[in-house]
Amino acid sequence: MCLGIPGRIVELTDPVRKLAIADVSGVRRPVNLACVIGDGTAEDLLGAWVLIHVGFAMSVIDEEQAAETLRVLTELGEAQQELDAMRQGDAARGAARW
Repeated sequence: MCLGIPGRIVELTDPVRKLAIADVSGVRRPVNLACVIGDGTAEDLLGAWVLIHVGFAMSVIDEEQAAETLRVLTELGEAQQELDAMRQGDAARGAARW
């Protein structure tokens, strides 16, 4: 399963090589636009929201999709923290029994 993280293209670093900077929840990351340019140019994507996977923009999405994806990812992160805490509690109780 691939997990795409939403980011907004905020800067073009090398339009010829299709390289840009994306803002991902306040963190700026390099991203390759080759998979989403199609017949357009890198300049066409400035300000666009994209789903990013391992440094590549995999698809262009709208702002609403980006917000919803970020919300779900935040919830998943919170759920993972709760599961980790439960596992640690179970491990501590198991160790106390020995």
